[in-house]
Amino acid sequence: SQLVDGKCPDCGGDVHDAKEEAYFFKLSKYQDRLIKHIEDHPEFIQPVSRKNEMMNNFLKPGLQDLCVSRTSFKWSIPVDFDPKHVVYVWIDALTNYITGLGYDADGNHGELYKKYWPADLHLIGKDIVRFHTIYWPIMLMALDIPLPKQVFGHPWLLQGESKMSKSKGNVIYADDLVDIFGVDAVRYFVLHEIPYDNDGSITWDLLVERINSDLANVLGNLVNRTIAMSNKYFGGIVENKNVCEDVDQELKDLALAMPAKSIAKMDEFKASNALDEIFNLLRRTNKYIDETMPWALAKDETQQDRLATVLYNLIEAINIGASLLEPFMPETSAKILAQINGAPRAFDDMTEFGKYQSGNKVVEKPEILFARMDQKEVMEKVKEIEEAQKAEVQGEKYPEVEKKPEITIDDFDKIQIQVGEVIKCEPVKKAKKLLVSQIKIGAETRQIVSGIAKYYKPEEMVGKKVAVITNLKPCKLCGVESQGMILAAGDDEGNLSVVTVDKDIVAGSEIC
Repeated sequence: SQLVDGKCPDCGGDVHDAKEEAYFFKLSKYQDRLIKHIEDHPEFIQPVSRKNEMMNNFLKPGLQDLCVSRTSFKWSIPVDFDPKHVVYVWIDALTNYITGLGYDADGNHGELYKKYWPADLHLIGKDIVRFHTIYWPIMLMALDIPLPKQVFGHPWLLQGESKMSKSKGNVIYADDLVDIFGVDAVRYFVLHEIPYDNDGSITWDLLVERINSDLANVLGNLVNRTIAMSNKYFGGIVENKNVCEDVDQELKDLALAMPAKSIAKMDEFKASNALDEIFNLLRRTNKYIDETMPWALAKDETQQDRLATVLYNLIEAINIGASLLEPFMPETSAKILAQINGAPRAFDDMTEFGKYQSGNKVVEKPEILFARMDQKEVMEKVKEIEEAQKAEVQGEKYPEVEKKPEITIDDFDKIQIQVGEVIKCEPVKKAKKLLVSQIKIGAETRQIVSGIAKYYKPEEMVGKKVAVITNLKPCKLCGVESQGMILAAGDDEGNLSVVTVDKDIVAGSEIC
């Protein structure tokens, strides 16, 4: 690190006083080593789309040095050799992975560190992948510490196709979901509807549809009708008479294959696919009822042992299915096992079909696991929730903004802000968030790179008269030189707007 006086090259979009002194971490020193590690360990960054993003957008274009200290506030950890500075929060936050385990700089590590590091997995949100796959590995390399074995950047959960926003009144809170649908129904939906490497979508309509089709029809109906038939035909006693037919074997084979299939999907972090595999077993068990037709067997006195075997097979398949569901829907799993008088079974204890205790008695009156939801009733509740959210936002007149230290007019006079007219704008290659604009400021034209691609299309910027800081030291962003900064306003809801001025103001005019 070195003390420099000037602008931070690229500190990850963190708001930072460009005029203050700062300490920088030489990321470029470790760039080639990190690229080689990623290439030698293709599983290190998952899913592959995240790895490609880090390699193509940050590593291969060339890493900028990272600003690791601040002087514009005091609430962070002080730099012990320079009391004017505090540590950049992402340096402090990342080191907690090892210091929390008892890492010691002198090598006297605690037992937890020796046991748990290197971590098998960092499971993180996709918006902080860069910190965990570039900054953090390089920090560990500098300390000569092993890297975590894998970093997985999971996707987001969207409201339909949009981000959730209180101002739009479309935020779906977990508490509201649980109040309407119950904890396990929410668990099932969220785990099932977030795909492997893309954002998932949550809507009230889709929730009702999933609960009715999967949880009420497939799971709940299977358990309820099987228990009901056991009570109707045998007084609730479930016995294995071993009167088998060919149709039984397909159900048995599928049930015994489920643990390995589920584990394989979870090893790839495909929780949605793991749940699909389990529900394939439940659907096959429902089909088994239609194939064997217990109601028809019950009418034939000579088929009573066959009927008992069919019901035993159903209960055993349900016992296996409930055990497989336990990591995803623990309360539901426990309810099912209690109703069939079954026992939870470990994944490695599902190598044999027929471990349910023959002679057990199921409950007399099965509890409905998931009642069918009425779409109209649910949407009436949703309307109340959304109206309450909008009313809450309307009561918030002003956003909460952290106050910075007071400055004098002399400090402000150091910043030069001018009106600039955007005459050309286009995306920055290999950088999804950046646009590069050619901006006319008086007689000269400046090239300015801005992280606004998410909010503006290039053609929407052309013709705008924007406020530009024109006396910033030029810097490179993703290899493209930026000769100033466009001012913009943003809020906590993810909205952003560039600051514009009246079109009658001549480009180059000073804003003061």
